[in-house]
Amino acid sequence: MKIIDILKKEQMSLSFEVFPPKKETSYESVRMATEKIAALKPAFMSVTYGAGGGVSQYTIDIAKNLMEKYDVPMLAHLTCVSSDKAMVQDRIAAMKEAGIENVMALRGDLTPELMESDRSKWDFRYAIDLVRTLKESGVDFCIGGACYPEVHPESRNQKEDIQHLKEKVNAGVDFLTTQMVFDNNLFFNFMYKLREAGVTVPVLPGIMPITNANQVERAIKLSGSFMPQRFKSLVDKFGSDPDAMRQAGIAYATDQIIDLYANGITNVHIYSMNKPEVAEGIINNVSQILGKSFD
Repeated sequence: MKIIDILKKEQMSLSFEVFPPKKETSYESVRMATEKIAALKPAFMSVTYGAGGGVSQYTIDIAKNLMEKYDVPMLAHLTCVSSDKAMVQDRIAAMKEAGIENVMALRGDLTPELMESDRSKWDFRYAIDLVRTLKESGVDFCIGGACYPEVHPESRNQKEDIQHLKEKVNAGVDFLTTQMVFDNNLFFNFMYKLREAGVTVPVLPGIMPITNANQVERAIKLSGSFMPQRFKSLVDKFGSDPDAMRQAGIAYATDQIIDLYANGITNVHIYSMNKPEVAEGIINNVSQILGKSFD
């Protein structure tokens, strides 16, 4: 099933992101963790892209396994940074063969070495280049794209950032998913500006449950996300107690999700970090509060 068809139903739903193993020796543990999350029957699941070479095959392997065993719609990430056209075409063919209908088209992170390289010679400089290639491939993919409610780190300002998003949508992106957001007001403000600019595709807020105090610094480094004072206080109070911090993180994420639903957002995407117990805790909380079953 295509993600856009799920989003058009306008029914409240949760979806989860998982990541593939970085090496073959961890494949089995990742498979088991992702299967436990799929067994919760989310609206769909996304699998991030294994960086470089044969490791990227694990993205498709994990997605195909979950799709076949649990009948969960899958969204496979595809990045194009430092890839050539032949490599991307191989990935597209592999996804088609696996029966994957949904692709998250991303540029990918730039390492310091790549930042200093001559990007003018790359086949793909931006995500929009990948979107166009996907549209021209002849495969009927549903295409997702990423967005930054707090401005892409390489954009000069939010107005420029939103203009680039609009161009990406016009090129063929069917829906957008945000980087992790810890303050819903930032998301609501971003949505207002998107709609005002004429970007009308569905936008899924990305929520990351912080269940370990060590995740905070990494989350800020990865996304530059603003951390509200009430969240900082939560970490200060419970960060030294792993069990308490896990439950507090689940509670904070649940509160965000309920607030989003209450304000008309029907689809929320959770960065699960391959933690089935966290995914289950959130689904149980949301189901009980809303009186809604996710079976």
